[in-house]
Amino acid sequence: MTTLPRRLRKSMTDAERRLWRALRNRQLDGHKFRRQHPIPPYVADFACVERGLIVEVDGGQHSERTEADAVRTRALQARGFRVLRVWNNEVMANLEGVLAVILRALEA
Repeated sequence: MTTLPRRLRKSMTDAERRLWRALRNRQLDGHKFRRQHPIPPYVADFACVERGLIVEVDGGQHSERTEADAVRTRALQARGFRVLRVWNNEVMANLEGVLAVILRALEA
């Protein structure tokens, strides 16, 4: 389960790269995030394992895959995680707002 996450880390979208620059190295209020973190059979875009939060950055293709995303979310929730979904365009246009939403979720 390490090959896929490694490949995904090398091919992150622009929005994922931008969000990662803001989350890495405990920059968001000291919370540690991992990118492309395996939670078999899935790979979470970003995970704060200590707080049980997964952040998924969704592109336009996800508007057509709502049922598959719902199944994935339920499976991750069954493993004890809260799942927060944000859109690529939100990350690109309003990074500070996205970070504020993530921080609120971490503190909840």
